[in-house]
This record gives sequence, C-alpha cells and structure tokens, in this order.
Amino acid sequence: MSSEPATRLRIFLIEFALALGGFAIGTGEFAIMGLMPNVSQDLGVTEPQVGHLISAYALGVVVGAPLLAVIGARFFRRQLLIWLMAFYAAGNLASALAADYTGVMIARFVAGLPHGAYFGVACLVAASLVPVHQRAKAVSRVMMGLTLALLLGNPMAAWMGQSLDWRYVYMFVGLISVLTLTMVISVLPTDPQEQRKGAFSEIRAFNRAGIWFALAIGAIGFSGMFAVFSYLAPTLLEVTQVEEYWIPLALAVFGLGGFTGNLLGGWLFDRLGFRAVGVILLLSACILVVFPSTTGTLPILLVACFLIAMMGALGPALQTHLMDVAHGAQNLAAASHHAAFNVANALGPWLAGMAITAGFGWSSTGYVGATTATIGLLIFLAAWRHKQKGPRNAEADSVPVS
Repeated sequence: MSSEPATRLRIFLIEFALALGGFAIGTGEFAIMGLMPNVSQDLGVTEPQVGHLISAYALGVVVGAPLLAVIGARFFRRQLLIWLMAFYAAGNLASALAADYTGVMIARFVAGLPHGAYFGVACLVAASLVPVHQRAKAVSRVMMGLTLALLLGNPMAAWMGQSLDWRYVYMFVGLISVLTLTMVISVLPTDPQEQRKGAFSEIRAFNRAGIWFALAIGAIGFSGMFAVFSYLAPTLLEVTQVEEYWIPLALAVFGLGGFTGNLLGGWLFDRLGFRAVGVILLLSACILVVFPSTTGTLPILLVACFLIAMMGALGPALQTHLMDVAHGAQNLAAASHHAAFNVANALGPWLAGMAITAGFGWSSTGYVGATTATIGLLIFLAAWRHKQKGPRNAEADSVPVS
C-alpha cells in the first residue's frame, strides 16, 4: 500500500512531462494562425501565403511521422522522446532566426518533422501505464497539453506577437521544448522489458484496412476545424469587424472548446468505442455549416468557435482506436495518426484559401469545413461496415499497449 502513492506520483509526473511537450508542440504549430496579419506584414507576403507556412509545417509532420517512427522502432521510447524533443527545439529556434519568407518556410517544415512521432510515442507510453479500460483517458491527459496550447499558449503567443515580435513566440516554444526534454530525462525511466520491433516488421503489420480507414477519417474529417481556425483572425477583422485585441480572446475561446473536446473524446471512446468517432463527426458537420451565419456578431461567433473546436474530441478517440487495430505496428500507426491530422492541418487551410481567393469570402471556411466533415463521416460509415463484416475484418477491441 505504501508504494501505491509513489506509483501514482510517478505516473502523474510522466504524464505532466509528456503533456508539457504537447503544449510546446501545440503552441508552435498553431501560433502562426493568430499572428497571420503580423507575419504577413513583417515578411511582405499575403495572408494566404502565410497560410502556406502552416501547410509547410503540416507537410513536415506528414513526412516525419512515419519516417522517424520507422527509424526509431529499434530505440527505447524514452530515448526516442528525448531526441524528438531536442529536434523540435532546434526547428523552432531556426524559425525565430530565419531571415526571410523562404527561410521561415524551410524552418517550419523542419520543425514539423518530429511532431507526429513525438505524440505517437508519448501516447503509447501513457497508455502503457494504466489498465486497458483507462487508455483513452490517459491518452487524453497527454493530449491535454495540445489543447492547453489552444487555450493558453496561442492567446499568449498572439499577445506576444502583437506586443513584441512574432519571432519571440518561436523562441518561447524552443525554451519550453528544452524544459520538456529535461523533465523526460528526469522522470521517465527506461523500461528494459519494453518490446522493440524492427522497422520492416512494423511496415508489414501496418497495411491493414482498419488502420487506413482511421487515418483517412483524421486526414479529411478533421480538416474542417482547421479550415475555420486558420483564417479566424482575418475573419474577425474583416467580417466581424472587431479590433485586433479581440483576437487573443477568440483564440482562448477556441482553445477552451478544444480542451473540453479532448476530455470529451476520451470519455466517449471509453463508453462508445469506435461509434464515438461517428457521433463527433456528425455533430461537427452540423456546427460547421452554421458557422458562416455567426460571423457577423462577436458573441455568437465566439460560441460557434467553442463548438467547432470541440472537434478535438476526434484526437483521443481515433488515437485509441488505432491502438486497437494496429497490432504489431503501434509505433508507426500512432505516429501516422498525427501525420493524418496534419494532412488535415494542410488540407483545411488550402481548401479554405481557395474558396477565399475565389471570392466566396472569409465566412466560406465554414461551408468548406462542413463538406470535409461530411466526407469524414462517410468514411467512418464505410469503416464501420467493414468492421461489422466479421471477426476477420474487425480487429480485437481491447489489445493492451506494450
């Protein structure tokens, strides 16, 4: 009995360290969305071109997640987390020091490379510390760092960028990354019993329909949230016509919605299983299609932002589902989950930017998002049908994470 509190304390410190890394990554990933006007003015480019910086980071995640997961398959998870966070710190410091638009774009791509692998390994570590029926909640606690970045990190970054310079934001992210690195070294022991697999073993086990369905849902269905979020700052300025100081508040409201959705996603999956994904997508499509009608009035727009951000519930739900279906390829699948979400992070701003450039207006991002969420729902229905065909297609629903 006396050792139980110590075990709980150790688990708390590990989850805190992993969540702190998520806070750094979330702030680094999303900060530019609230600083779009500032970056545009400083670098002498248009706001849709700043959107390409978002896509460059997302492309880095898409490339780096499977690549680094495969390369890191032979390492202990503790070692891999240390190297990934060091890599992330370097990429963000490079973003702060880059001299021009091209340099920033390259730095954002580099910073994105360790993103997916970090979250994938961190979630596997968290899930391995608790009983099987509590995995989704453990994953959501680690992912809480990402949602706290939306709630606290991004509004603070917007204030910092407006008051000082947007480059200080990436210096701040680099310092938080170094702090995370220090904590992981201090609190996460190496598990000598940890099962490690060869790269080709994971690749062979990866090619399953259940995995690909889940990744497609994340890549397409989740892009609707990014379509709205990426252009929220100019929408506030140009459509709602509020002063610039309202942007951090709107970002905080969006972050609160993401924080709430993250907790809700873990809770829903522990109770509904894979069905939770369909529920989240259906509600999200309904909210997104209403978004354009809310942009004229600030209070109503803030409510809509909160509800759209609750799409973050897809994160822990899909992450835990992948743990269930990715037997023998959990490192690669967990990292690829975040690659898929960053395909969404690239796809959403790109599609929304096309709609804006075509003259449909800033509010059209809601219609774009509703369309992608609906497509994600259709993919979910196909995945559910495949899962119900029989035990040979439906992988076991309660596989412990090793």
